[in-house]
Amino acid sequence: MKLKLAIDPDIVAMMAAEVAAGERAVTAAMREAGTGLKSAWRTQITGAGLGTRLANSIRLASFPKSGDSLSAAALVWSNAPVIVGAHNTGPLIRSKNGFWLAIPTAAAGKSSKGGRITPGEWERRAGLRLRFIYRRRGPSLLVAEGRLNTKGRAVASRSKTGRGVATVPIFLLVPQVKLRKRLDLARDADRAVDGVPGLIVTNWLEVHLG
Repeated sequence: MKLKLAIDPDIVAMMAAEVAAGERAVTAAMREAGTGLKSAWRTQITGAGLGTRLANSIRLASFPKSGDSLSAAALVWSNAPVIVGAHNTGPLIRSKNGFWLAIPTAAAGKSSKGGRITPGEWERRAGLRLRFIYRRRGPSLLVAEGRLNTKGRAVASRSKTGRGVATVPIFLLVPQVKLRKRLDLARDADRAVDGVPGLIVTNWLEVHLG
């Protein structure tokens, strides 16, 4: 007597199909979560008035690079971690040498490299010497004897009589600055993590229904 056992449907094939569906669902969910977090962080940064350049420093990488996996992951980071991190934590900033932090006024203008200008760069550019004025109340000052041009920038006076020359505050000097916390990146990250299970279920159902 010869017996033959046949299982219909094929359980092994069914399990393999479920694993493949799970791999596709997890991979798609992680990519969606990563894309959503990148977008949320960029929106936070631009909404805080920090500009699109800093917002575009937020990047995303999904793993695996190709194919599907139950161990799929997404990594979201910034190419400017120091700047983004500072606005995210609101740290207390002190001078490296323990003296003063020089905060440029509108009359100082901006650095030729972009961003905040330093007293040394300002003197070289303007051709003027800065003079220190100590104040017991409020920040001390670095001032220059010059005039304000039409853009509100301090420049050397061309007057031979001294007419129009004024003492212009160029930098405010403070011992430390508390940077205001302007971002809450952990909030969006927590939301992204909490949303992953739902995304996996949704994508798994789409695989079966599709």
